[in-house]
Formats: sequence, structure tokens, C-alpha cells
Amino acid sequence: MTNVLRCVLAALYAALLLPAAHADAPPILPAEGELQAAFAPGDDIYALLEEIVAGARERIRVQAYLLTSKKLSAALIAAHRRGVDVQVLLDSRQSELVDSSLAPRLARAGIPVWLETRYQNAHNKVLIVDPDTPHAIVVTGSFNFTWTAQHRNAENVLIVRNNRPLAARYAENWERHRRDATRYAR
Repeated sequence: MTNVLRCVLAALYAALLLPAAHADAPPILPAEGELQAAFAPGDDIYALLEEIVAGARERIRVQAYLLTSKKLSAALIAAHRRGVDVQVLLDSRQSELVDSSLAPRLARAGIPVWLETRYQNAHNKVLIVDPDTPHAIVVTGSFNFTWTAQHRNAENVLIVRNNRPLAARYAENWERHRRDATRYAR
């Protein structure tokens, strides 16, 4: 058997007998933009987050298990006051159990806050900035938006800049979760 024939038979075998990729598999997105990894303790993750929020021009979406960071909430409120569309999704149980949750502060400032009740833990830690623009930013990782995450835990964030398709995918997921969430009542 020739090498060409072996290759053709191997390709046919793979195409016909091996399981096909799942039709609902998530898309593979292009690797583009800039990546920055930061780690706590050590790196000042809040300085990075504040800088990112301060640079937002149109829209910020936050998805958090818990938000108790006064620095981040102040930056989000400042962005909201300068006209950026800021909206927040939080885990319902954590927002109710933790007295230092800043959901009330954000809501009083006029930022729409929703509580995720569908899941045992809405454990996402995501910040999406200007997803419809070329300078889109996604921040994700293990880092909870709490003082403890910066000062007492071993945490990480990955900041992806200038990757519009990735930011759009995260924004779509954020919106899907928002549709299932309950609006926070002050």
C-alpha cells in the first residue's frame, strides 16, 4: 500500500468513524491583542482594575461572586458618574450573607445591580470593558473583588486587551446571566 493511499484511508477513517465535533461546541476565537497576568499577593491587582475602569469609555459589565472592595466600587461609581454604562451581576447568597457587600452602595449610586439566584454559586469573576470597540478589555481569573483577595489570598487575574471577539463572547454570556437574574431592590 502506498503512502498516499494510507493517508487517504486514514483521513476517511477519521472523517467517518471518529466522533464528530459537538455542534454546540464553543467557538474557537482568534488569538489577538495583549495579555497581562497579575498575581496576589505581590502585584497590585486593584491598581490595574482601577486603571482599566478609569479608561472605560462606553460600557462596563461586572460579574462577581462577591464585591466588597471599596476601591473597585468607588471606581465603578466614578465611571457611572462620567456617563459610562456600568452594570453589575452578583451572587445572590453572598450578597445577602456578607454584611460588607457593596451591592447597596452601587445601587444607591444608580448602578443597576442584579442578583444571580439560579446557581448554587454564581462564581464568575469577570470585568468586561467596552466590548464593542477595538480597545475591548476582559479581566478574568480567580480574583474575587474583595480586600481579602488582594491581601490574604493567593489569586490571579488575566487581562486581555484589544480582543473584541473575546470581549463580545464574555458580554453575551454576561447578558445571558442577567436575563436569568433578579434585579436588586435597594
